[in-house]
Amino acid sequence: MKKNVLSLFLISTLLLNTGCNTMKTNSAASKPVVNATLASNPFMKKSSLQYQAPEFDKIKDEHFRPAFEYGLQQQLFELSEITGNKAAPTFDNTILALENSGEVLKRAQSVFFNFTSANTNPELQKLQVEFAPKFAAQQDEIYLNDQLYQRVKAIDIQSLTGEDRRLAEYYLQKFEIAGANLSADKKEQLKKVNEELASLSTQFSNKLLEARKEGGVLISDVKELEGLSADEIASAAANAKTAGHSGKYLLALQNTTQQPLLQNLKNRNTREKLFHASWTRAEKGDANDTRKVLEQQAKLRLKKAQLLGKKSFAEWKLQDQMAQKPEKARELLMRLAQPAVETAKRERNEIQSLIDKQKGGFELAPWDWNFYAEQVRKAKYDLDENQIKPYFEVNTVLEKGVFYAAEKFFGITFKKRTDLPVYHPDVITYEIFDKDGTSMAIYYLDFYTRSNKSGGAWMNNYVDQSHLLGQKPVITNVFNYQKPAAGKPSLISYDDVTTMFHEFGHTLHGLFANQKYVSLSGTNTPRDFVEFPSQINEFFALEPSVLKNYALHYETGKPMPQDLVDKIKNADSFNQGYSTTELVSAAMLDMSWHSITDESQLKPTLEFEKEVLKKTGFTLSEVPPRYHSPYFAHIWGGGYSAGYYAYMWSDVLNASAWDYIVKNGGMTRANGDRFREYILSVGNSQDLNQAFKDYTGKDPDIKPLLRNKGFIK
Repeated sequence: MKKNVLSLFLISTLLLNTGCNTMKTNSAASKPVVNATLASNPFMKKSSLQYQAPEFDKIKDEHFRPAFEYGLQQQLFELSEITGNKAAPTFDNTILALENSGEVLKRAQSVFFNFTSANTNPELQKLQVEFAPKFAAQQDEIYLNDQLYQRVKAIDIQSLTGEDRRLAEYYLQKFEIAGANLSADKKEQLKKVNEELASLSTQFSNKLLEARKEGGVLISDVKELEGLSADEIASAAANAKTAGHSGKYLLALQNTTQQPLLQNLKNRNTREKLFHASWTRAEKGDANDTRKVLEQQAKLRLKKAQLLGKKSFAEWKLQDQMAQKPEKARELLMRLAQPAVETAKRERNEIQSLIDKQKGGFELAPWDWNFYAEQVRKAKYDLDENQIKPYFEVNTVLEKGVFYAAEKFFGITFKKRTDLPVYHPDVITYEIFDKDGTSMAIYYLDFYTRSNKSGGAWMNNYVDQSHLLGQKPVITNVFNYQKPAAGKPSLISYDDVTTMFHEFGHTLHGLFANQKYVSLSGTNTPRDFVEFPSQINEFFALEPSVLKNYALHYETGKPMPQDLVDKIKNADSFNQGYSTTELVSAAMLDMSWHSITDESQLKPTLEFEKEVLKKTGFTLSEVPPRYHSPYFAHIWGGGYSAGYYAYMWSDVLNASAWDYIVKNGGMTRANGDRFREYILSVGNSQDLNQAFKDYTGKDPDIKPLLRNKGFIK
């Protein structure tokens, strides 16, 4: 399946069971006092809005610090009550008590982490830097606490059933992976490493945000923007004005190596400037240079893994994933790499032939690829991106495409809400209803890029589903589409369309959660499974009945002509060598950074990256990795360290599952109900390799994926 734009999925486990205090957890911990000021803090109690949706109209920056400080102390007190309990350990007085600890802290963090990604500011960034190491320290106070670990270990797991048993297994594994079995001396070393890593990760994210903001290309002469639409030029002018450069044009950077505007810019010098601005954004030797920070992270992650008895960070990280071992992840990457690179070479030759035919007089470079690939696509498939964009207006794609597909496959419906507060004027809100008309969730969308928003696209929960707590999900999808000039429609590319379907696949995963406990609910799964529901949802973008419902011309309302639809379908496997190569090479970079077994194997960032790409066969200079190490936010600022392979692992699951759906009737309600029952609703409450086998009747197979990409017949 074509996938040129991937999400930065902010997995909700980052928000759970964390705190920020280096105080020892023991029976002497005191219960925190609530004064009058604290009592009015909106995080101190559950929101009164439907499903505990955040009270954005009441939440201010100054509320986070006191909520964090109280929340930590509250959680420490609750943990001290567990360890100080004289009664023998039971599921209720130990596992369940641990699961329910830190309510105020979790509530504040869920909003804070979404704000720092989607709508940050200097004050929130300062808080992030300050509290990141404290959050990490609190994790250690929980999972390296021997009294707590001994109580968890003393519980007879075999006597438990269902989700109770799975939750007990989950916590025992979490303690042991975290290092609960270490000696006291090694635990202290590990705590220091964890605090420093948390601080470095935050530093990386903040540096990169500034690097992206400062790294755009400022253009004085509009002639240099030939090829861009009037709306794109107007947007660049607005960007420049906002940045204090009225009368000029600012080409802002997105988070990936390649930039969307490169596809249309006719001026080769402008393309080259934009590409180099993207590639070098975080390696300029200034305050926003990320290289020293990421090199420190690589060293400390190795030290952490070795303290925990593993040869490499990747070996430690994959213990609770579907792949389980880095060797299995590497094997998958290499099975994709060879046909991808060979296909990319053929694509390169086609593009070079076109350049030569046009008497270009130059060798293809990375900044040329998308511009000329678009021309090759036009020649081969008679498909022009500018022809199809008018049929993809962002709100129509959402309501008549994404929502329509979900209603047809799963029976759910949507109602726009304007009565709930939002954190930014661009944010829109919906209520989602199940097939029987029962209200299920509140859903927020934040479509447009801003200078204070992290790049990429993602899903997250403000509130996780839980039968125990009586909670229904409150979910957000965040994107970085270019905001149109005032009064103009928001027209997006087909890649942007698939991104919207992709992120809503994550939403469906959270929406259909059906668990008793938050820790096992919805998207709280291994990372190499969590992308599966999102990637399979992309297939609906090209389903005939769905496409004709949403691909409507923004001016006339007429559906996309069938010949244009056919061109999109015929071109769906176009450029797959390129797109797969850039993804797999990025995944190989990630795995290589985290597979070192000795510090001596590390080299300066650019040298290390160059050697990895050469060693693993990614030597096509025209096809750079989707993320260059200095701005690889997934692995240095997000949670995908040693886990970027998960997109490809999930893609194997996705292609195999879609093959099953097609062979069993396609887009029917029966298939939707089965997918919901066996995949979307199980959370992490059972073995997911077995869940997949129960769904399709067999293990996943890579062949459907290779066929979808056009690598095999």
